Amino acid sequence: QVQLVESGGGLVQAGGSLRLSCAASGRAFGSYAMGWFRQTPGKEREFVAAISWGGSSTSYTDSVKGRFTISRDNAKNTVYLQMNSLKPEDTAVYYCAAGPRYTGVVITTATSYNYWGQGTQVTVSS
Repeated sequence: QVQLVESGGGLVQAGGSLRLSCAASGRAFGSYAMGWFRQTPGKEREFVAAISWGGSSTSYTDSVKGRFTISRDNAKNTVYLQMNSLKPEDTAVYYCAAGPRYTGVVITTATSYNYWGQGTQVTVSS
């Protein structure tokens, strides 16, 4: 069982930066593939970024490539999403998720993740 708590969301002007954190409880955090998703009202949850359990592989949706960076600190049971050059279209509730264990690949589909946080709101003003 893994419990996830996101933090770091807020209101920022276009072009600004935010760093989201996702703190995980429970042991064996380092064995889980992790991901970030986002959702706006009336739309399905959208993949943003993912990282493999060892941290050697990452993946990003095209719209955030070059602007967002996912990373993890297994000693701190935390995964991060550094978001730079933010745009109004990045406005959403951001969720972190923990997925299959001991897989060397990144997971980009929401249905493959087993545990979810409660979400943190990111609002980018123009």
